[in-house]
Amino acid sequence: MDDQTKDYKSAIEAILFVSEKPVVLDQLKEVFPELKPSQIHDLIKQLQEEYVNREAGMMVVEIAGGFQMLSNSHTAAYIREFYKTKTKEKLSRPALESLAIIAYKQPVGRAEVEVIRGVNSDGTIAHLLNKGLIRITGRKEVPGRPFLYGTTKEFLEYFGLRALEDMPKIEEFIQLGIDAPKAEALQAEPVPVTASEQGSEQMQEQTASQESSGQSRTMNAES
Repeated sequence: MDDQTKDYKSAIEAILFVSEKPVVLDQLKEVFPELKPSQIHDLIKQLQEEYVNREAGMMVVEIAGGFQMLSNSHTAAYIREFYKTKTKEKLSRPALESLAIIAYKQPVGRAEVEVIRGVNSDGTIAHLLNKGLIRITGRKEVPGRPFLYGTTKEFLEYFGLRALEDMPKIEEFIQLGIDAPKAEALQAEPVPVTASEQGSEQMQEQTASQESSGQSRTMNAES
């Protein structure tokens, strides 16, 4: 490997180290216009192999369409001991249930989420919107035209996923705390929603949308 290639690889390594978000090839192409995307990708692959071969404390992982440098999982206990705290806020069970339903059935409306969960979910959906884990993807073509939701790039980053196809199977998701009937409902056909439910949903969706835009309102994320 020539000195210039080593410099490129070192620079890419440094960029991945300082970036708090996954770095996509287009971003690196702006920094190294003289390199082809395939050449940049090859250098990243070399970095990945080097970390794996020496069982390093860091690793380069493909996440949400980009690459990010993360600590190796085998160092997690030591890092927690160093910080004496968990570095990532855990989602509550209600939020995790709602997020799972949206992730597996997207695009999906709030009413369907509530039918599967069996409880009101406007608070949890507003909470997920504010965290950037879900977004409004459109409106359902029914009376009242309620909002439809889907996951975001931040959702992939939060769970360390390369793409939605990397999500665990429904059977595996049961282990995360979702009751079996609810998990099975993720695979079922959409649940019919009555006209009255649609009208109610439209009003509550408007409130959730306002909350996601920063308007103040007391939310109960544990609904």
